[in-house]
Amino acid sequence: MSNKPIPKPTDSELEILQVLWQHGPSTVRFVNDQLSQKRDVGYTTTLKILQLMLDKTLVLREDETRTHIYRAAVREEETQGLLLDRFVESAFGGSAMKLVMQALGSGTTSREELAQIRSLLNDIENQQDTTPNTAD
Repeated sequence: MSNKPIPKPTDSELEILQVLWQHGPSTVRFVNDQLSQKRDVGYTTTLKILQLMLDKTLVLREDETRTHIYRAAVREEETQGLLLDRFVESAFGGSAMKLVMQALGSGTTSREELAQIRSLLNDIENQQDTTPNTAD
């Protein structure tokens, strides 16, 4: 994994990355079988997308054997961060607060999720309290 910025995956590429992140290195057949559980996807379509992803360096291919094995070349967290940053910038004018208010205001957040969010906010506040202020 290099230091160059990762390309933004398309929706179809993101679906394939989800399979690879969840299951690890996989054959085209396995990826296609996983995708086909949600919607009808042809094997050749999956193969073509994986080949395009290889060109974009989103995946790596092991071809020591006759059956090619593909694995994600980008980390899940890094990709999510990239997509989220772009989404927040384009849909919410760069305001994370607007995003959070919209998400929490939808009424679909469970008590457990709210407790996790509260804990995360407490952790962030505690980190800020212990970070030395370099502006002094």
